[in-house]
Amino acid sequence: MRRVTVFGSTGSIGESTLDLLSREQDVQVIALTGGRNVERLAEQARTFRAGIAVTAFDDCLPALRDALQGSGVEAASGSAALLEAADRPADWVMSAIVGAAGLAPGLHALGQGKVLALANKESLVSAGPLLLGSAVRHGATVLPVDSEHSAIFQALRGEDQATVERVIITASGGPFRTWSREAMARATPAEAGRHPNWDMGQRITIDSASLFNKAMEVIETREFFGFSPHQIEVLVHPQSAVHALVGFVDGALMAHLGAPDMRHAIGHALHWPERRVLPVERLDLARLGRLDFEAPDEGRFPALRLARDVMRAGGLAGAVFTAAKETALDHFIAGRIGFLDMAGVVEESLTRLAAQPDFGRPADNLDAVLAMDGLARRTAAEIAAMRGLTTTGA
Repeated sequence: MRRVTVFGSTGSIGESTLDLLSREQDVQVIALTGGRNVERLAEQARTFRAGIAVTAFDDCLPALRDALQGSGVEAASGSAALLEAADRPADWVMSAIVGAAGLAPGLHALGQGKVLALANKESLVSAGPLLLGSAVRHGATVLPVDSEHSAIFQALRGEDQATVERVIITASGGPFRTWSREAMARATPAEAGRHPNWDMGQRITIDSASLFNKAMEVIETREFFGFSPHQIEVLVHPQSAVHALVGFVDGALMAHLGAPDMRHAIGHALHWPERRVLPVERLDLARLGRLDFEAPDEGRFPALRLARDVMRAGGLAGAVFTAAKETALDHFIAGRIGFLDMAGVVEESLTRLAAQPDFGRPADNLDAVLAMDGLARRTAAEIAAMRGLTTTGA
């Protein structure tokens, strides 16, 4: 019996993971965790007969308990309960909590010395050395679940990484690929939340619209695979059929293609090192007809430039980047700043905090990462508040 835990089970990645698990034999669900959608969390826990269901919010616990009454599933809430769930023995753990909140549960799960399927970008961006170092110490395996990094992982299988010349990750360009900067300045959260190709949650879809999602993935590529920043390229590819390409010293390019369905990458991590049948669309290249690529416009999408700044700075710059990005996104969703202000908030946060004594400290200590995360959130909130006042003319 294979024991599995899914962190962030009510989000898009979590739902896709459970869809695949429902088709598996001999799977025991140890724990499921979610946010405020406790009705769905309880439904999942009942369906999979989970040992425990955890909501991140204490005020949601009474509703979760009510929904699970008579099911035999334990209900709990809060950060301590998340960590306790992560400490429960499991053979395979999906880390799909959005944001920096996913770091500590992921670290605890690695203590089991098993497999962590990582969909939480912030863990690698803010604390790559800490996360991967923990995996080594505990004899655990971290598998990528982002479609781009899963594609790179698969393209490198059986290859000597020393022969890699470059890696190219693709971006759809999001809903604003052809918008002018002036139009983007007026974009609403609803407009930014409509992705042309992928079915994702609101926050990650808006990150895709700003290319902050891709900026995070650039840093992830460096952290996960150890490639130098100059080896990592980004191309806008509106069809979202090619997820990544790996270029070798002999000039060859190996591309990973597939329909835009996260169950590709999730399924690969679930069944690794084997390949098994997945219930996903088979790509019809004749019907697709064409594959287009273009260079990203960093004037309209400065997040990619900021990612390179973060990689050059090293240390805790990634923790500042993720925290400031999350805070700026909160303010945009709440209507307090404009779409383009998000990049400005992140850049100014990085500039201000670069003077902090701990900014250059290696991201290999959880307390240091969390301290810088908190400082960056407070700093970004101050900057966003000032930009909001400027925007509204108050």
